[in-house]
Amino acid sequence: MFGILKIAFKLLVNDKGKFAALLVGITFAVFLMIMMTSMFAGILARSSSTVTNIGAKMWVLDPAVNNVSSSIPMPDYVQDAVRSIPGVRYAVPLYSGGAQVKLKSGIYQGVTVIGLDDATLFGRPDLMQGKIEDIYAENGFIVVNDAEFKKLDSPKVGDEFELNDHRGVVVGIAKANTSGLFGVPTLYTTYHRAITYIPSTRFTTSYILVQPKSSSDIPHIKLEVQKLGYQALTDDEFIQKISNFYMYQTGLGINVMLMTVISFIVGLSISGQTFYTFILENLEKFGALKAIGAKSRELISMILFQAGFTAFLGYGLGVGLASLIIMLAKLRLPDYAAQITNMNLGIAFIMVLIIASISSYIGVRKVIRIEPFDIFRG
Repeated sequence: MFGILKIAFKLLVNDKGKFAALLVGITFAVFLMIMMTSMFAGILARSSSTVTNIGAKMWVLDPAVNNVSSSIPMPDYVQDAVRSIPGVRYAVPLYSGGAQVKLKSGIYQGVTVIGLDDATLFGRPDLMQGKIEDIYAENGFIVVNDAEFKKLDSPKVGDEFELNDHRGVVVGIAKANTSGLFGVPTLYTTYHRAITYIPSTRFTTSYILVQPKSSSDIPHIKLEVQKLGYQALTDDEFIQKISNFYMYQTGLGINVMLMTVISFIVGLSISGQTFYTFILENLEKFGALKAIGAKSRELISMILFQAGFTAFLGYGLGVGLASLIIMLAKLRLPDYAAQITNMNLGIAFIMVLIIASISSYIGVRKVIRIEPFDIFRG
């Protein structure tokens, strides 16, 4: 069997033109599939950046909320009711809202303001500069140093800005685990200062962050919150709800899926046609092998080896090329959101297997039907 596969390898690589065409087709298809699915995965990850960065175990929210940036304020009694539920270790309010700040340069910039519970500062970010206690200082705000940091003129500790005719002072620079999706800088302050500086409706609590005493208490907490007319979700469930919104209720999911399918069809058509041409041009050699005693299963093994070798090599080249492009793009474009995940790699791998299978089937049908007599007679 090793000798047969060695012959198959030489037949494949000796025709450099056809071999290169096969590799280019599969590599290009894998590259497109990885780029599209990675972009989608990066967008979904950034859409849940607030949930990831806050790090709360459970979130209480209005059932109509479908993404973290579109919060629906809840009355104050909900927080008191949640705190009284057996199994709740503590529950704190969180404010999340948009505002316009006026920078020292006179430019106005939209920002997202996160108001942390005054007593606990639960969900506070890790600071690169400054002290977290300074958030209690007069007009204190913490700026997140993410991809949007430069839009605030790259402020330093002590810099000032204006928010709705109120003076704001940068008391800290924080790092974020995940940057936001919509290109808007993020500011942290206390809950009381946020609702004081930013005009709001009668109710001001965007979310209630809950820490259960144990994981076994989560189902009971969900049930009790549901009786109040609201929804309690774990952080993973909230992230999944946000992902479902962008995947199924916006055009993002269907567009990415269509581009991925198109990439698959391009790769399949190029590789299938090229492999079929390769088989036709080497039909005499397969006929000669059959004439000197090669069995059908050995010829099938040759075809499978050639298709599989080309497909897996093209898969590796496609993944490597996509990884390189994404890495270079992130170095030059901080807002670029693509990220390669195991799911992206798995989807591309399955599609490559399908391409290899169909290409092999085309070749096997032609080779199995060949008769040595016809080859030698020609």
